[in-house]
Amino acid sequence: MAVTLAPGLSRKLKKVLESRTDSPDLLASLNTLSTFYTENTQQSRRNLRSTIEKRSLSINHEFLQASESAQQALDRVEEEVNALADSCDKIAKALNSCSSSTGDIISTTERLKQELDITTQRQEIVSLFLRDYQLSNEEIKALREEDLNENFFKALSHVQEIHANCKILLRTHHQRAGLELMDMMAVYQEGAYERLCRWVQAECRRLGDTDNPEVSDLLKTAVRCLKERPVLFKYCAEEVANMRHNALFRRFISALTRGGPGGMPRPIEVHAHDPLRYVGDMLGWLHQALASERELVLVLLDPDAVTDTGPTARRYSQDTEIDSAKTESDVTFVLDRIFEGVCRPFKARVEQVLQSQPNLIVAYKLSNTLEFYSYTISDLLGRETALFNTLRILKDAAQQTFFDILKTRGDKLLRYPPLVPVDLSPPLAVREGVSVLLEIIETYNSLMVPASVKKLDFEPVISALLDPIVQMCELAAEAHKSKASHSLRRNRTSSDSSQFSRESSSPVDAILTKSNSIPSSQSNEMPSKIFLINCLSAIQQPLLGHDVAAGYVRNLRSMIEKNVSNLVEKEVDAILRKCGLLNKISQIQSLVDNNAIYNVPLAEVEGTAPASLSESLRAFFGLVLGSEGSLPEFEQMQVPQLRSETSIRVARSLAEAYGIVYDAIMDPKNCYPDPKSLARHPPDQIRTILGI
Repeated sequence: MAVTLAPGLSRKLKKVLESRTDSPDLLASLNTLSTFYTENTQQSRRNLRSTIEKRSLSINHEFLQASESAQQALDRVEEEVNALADSCDKIAKALNSCSSSTGDIISTTERLKQELDITTQRQEIVSLFLRDYQLSNEEIKALREEDLNENFFKALSHVQEIHANCKILLRTHHQRAGLELMDMMAVYQEGAYERLCRWVQAECRRLGDTDNPEVSDLLKTAVRCLKERPVLFKYCAEEVANMRHNALFRRFISALTRGGPGGMPRPIEVHAHDPLRYVGDMLGWLHQALASERELVLVLLDPDAVTDTGPTARRYSQDTEIDSAKTESDVTFVLDRIFEGVCRPFKARVEQVLQSQPNLIVAYKLSNTLEFYSYTISDLLGRETALFNTLRILKDAAQQTFFDILKTRGDKLLRYPPLVPVDLSPPLAVREGVSVLLEIIETYNSLMVPASVKKLDFEPVISALLDPIVQMCELAAEAHKSKASHSLRRNRTSSDSSQFSRESSSPVDAILTKSNSIPSSQSNEMPSKIFLINCLSAIQQPLLGHDVAAGYVRNLRSMIEKNVSNLVEKEVDAILRKCGLLNKISQIQSLVDNNAIYNVPLAEVEGTAPASLSESLRAFFGLVLGSEGSLPEFEQMQVPQLRSETSIRVARSLAEAYGIVYDAIMDPKNCYPDPKSLARHPPDQIRTILGI
């Protein structure tokens, strides 16, 4: 039998059936239900709803009891909030009533705030203006009243900055203010510079009281500032020059007469007996003093030139180079003034040394010493200064003294020429003169001069020393020649009485006797020529290898060559005249050269007849072969090379002369009957015999 359910019930049933029993909510509900649903009876199931509702009602009662205190607290909060809202309303009403009265105050405050900002900006501008265009009281006091210190220079630097700023101000519409400020700063500036100049002059006077003063940094700074005022700077430079001038003069006189502290070093005038050391010590002292004074003056007048070193040194522009040149000119002016005082005592003492007639070497060394120091001092001091001019005058005086001694020495040699020794060796004066010249050359070579300066010409020194010696030797040789000629004339007079008896013998003997008994006048010149050659060689040989004497050596070589050639010519002429061949050779040459009269054979000419030639050639062969005498060997020539060369040249000239005669005899045109018997030896044999 089918059971029909009401629609509502069926939906519930369906919902129950479709609900899931494992859902968390359902499980939680069942767990809660199990806590108070303990008995599953019909009555309990009927009362389940009411039980649940009671349960819910009890829970709500518990909640209400539990939240009662919180509710009370909330009520109190609500009351306070309401009271606060009432207060706010009252304040709002009060503010609304005050807003109308405080509006004017707020606008006034904003206006005052803007005015305060403007005033603050103006105050800053005024502060900057005062800083850039006004001096503070402390700075004015430092410029006028306080002792000179770093604050003074800071204030002066500030014055210069303000002065420069005023120039910029003149370019704006504030020209009147700029002019007034410039005038005010100019007054401060001029007063400060005058005060600075007086202070520097006082400091410079204190520097003159000591030998090696120390320059303070404050004085260097003061000099840097004064360089901005050339006139004041010049006054201070002159003050420095005057103070150091007097101090240097006292130091120089003290070094000359008293020496150093405690007598060491000794006074320079202790060595006045030694001219070289005396003058050298004075020059050395002056050079050392110049170096120290130059360093002091540079530190004073140009401190930046001493301190600017290293990688941060100043980079010199064109303006800086001009300033440097100006500073160098100022330094030279001051140093010239400082050393002007020592020129007179130094010059007087050197002139005394020169007037004491030192020897030749000392005079030349003095001249070289003065010349060396003149170059050295010109590099430090300049050429247009009193000390350099003094050194130049003294150098010229020493040089003139040297040449005067040479002239006196030469005049004495020429006035009393020595006699020619028997061995024809050079006199002692030649060796002494050459020795002195070698020492002078050594001194000249040791002179150190700058590369840009050319050494003085040494040729006048050589000429002044050697020319009188050469002339002396020539005078001695001429005197010896005149004496020999006088003796020869006396001997020839005594031998004239036996001439006629010699002519009575055979013709050949007469010719030989005549040729042997009539010596030529030129043969008497051989000793004097050899003596002169020995003297010239003795002068030339030691000078070889010295560059400064190269020109004079060439002149001596030319003179020796001339005398050797003359000696060879004279000796050859004497030998040929002794053999009777001299005139014959001249006649043969003239007849051969003159073709117009060559039609006459030489055999028919009186001077070149076979008999005459035969006798002359016999005498010539006797000399060559050594049977009738010997050829000159010039044993008294002291230079072996010249001796050998002269002998060879004599032999060569004789062989050439014989060759002329031999060619003339062998020429068929000359019509000699038996030429081979007349000229028995060909020229080759004669050259072999003569060793050429």
